[in-house]
Amino acid sequence: MTASYLRWIAASAAKPLVHAYRRTGADVPFGDPVPSHGTEMEGWFWRLTDAASGRVVVALCSVNRHPDGDWATLAVALHPGGVVRSAALDGAHAASSTFSVHAGTAPDCRLAASTDRLQIDLDGIHLDLHFADPFNWPKAFGGGGFFSSVPFLNQYWHPYRLGGKATGTVEFGRDTWSFSEARLYTERNWGAGFPERWWWGQAHDFGDADVSVAFSGGLLQLGPIRRDVTGVVVRLGDRVIRVTPPAPVRSDIGDGRWTVSARTPRYHIELDGDGTRADPHVLPVPLPPQRRNIDADFEHLAGRLHCSVREYGRLVFDGTCELAGLEIGSRPA
Repeated sequence: MTASYLRWIAASAAKPLVHAYRRTGADVPFGDPVPSHGTEMEGWFWRLTDAASGRVVVALCSVNRHPDGDWATLAVALHPGGVVRSAALDGAHAASSTFSVHAGTAPDCRLAASTDRLQIDLDGIHLDLHFADPFNWPKAFGGGGFFSSVPFLNQYWHPYRLGGKATGTVEFGRDTWSFSEARLYTERNWGAGFPERWWWGQAHDFGDADVSVAFSGGLLQLGPIRRDVTGVVVRLGDRVIRVTPPAPVRSDIGDGRWTVSARTPRYHIELDGDGTRADPHVLPVPLPPQRRNIDADFEHLAGRLHCSVREYGRLVFDGTCELAGLEIGSRPA
């Protein structure tokens, strides 16, 4: 037998073990966290901005397990204008072997998502976007670092596309927004559902700088362990810096401000977010066992985020984004 045939046999034998491991919520090193793991909640998130027009589009979908059949949380939010549309949909399916998500059966309320396209019809909004030039995640472990490989956590997070371009249209009412190579960011979250409290931010409009910033934090639970944790990811050109526990990451969230400080022996990242300039959009949060959504996610689509990065004490990036996403939320315990 040839070496390639032996490798194929080994890979085929390992597939059932990998699938079983992923069903715990964890991923193997260099695995693909983007397809469904089969946990109670599987979420996908898209965010695109056009700095010239000041427009921001946010779309989210989660496929939620239930004994009566999988259902989906779907939402679209637009800035400017304060537009939010959301729904709980039947007929939801997310593939585990490739990125393919479908939800809804009615022509005016449905989603179809894949690696390079997103289509949504939702309460008068028609969204059709094509994606190109992705900057895909380059590291062995996901956005949560080592914790990405720990089974049975209540929540996992992974920013799988730290840059890219979005082209297409968003139609609502009498308006049509057309995008040509708008800046794109996409991420995943999955697990037992949203934690009791969380905070999040993302920005990539730092003038001409090729930079993307994302952070995510919340109450992490594993059995009797309950601890607030925060992770930070910064892409500077082709370099991706991830700082997650056990590295020290401090966060102070409240009164419309998001302050995060993350350190390693090599890097020091400081983030200062301001969402006080405008009211947040209110987005849905799924309660998978109850087959319903609650309005408990407060996201500023165009906040301000200042980011500084030092390497061995030397300042390597300092910039401010005026179209940052800044979020805080909670759910009943």
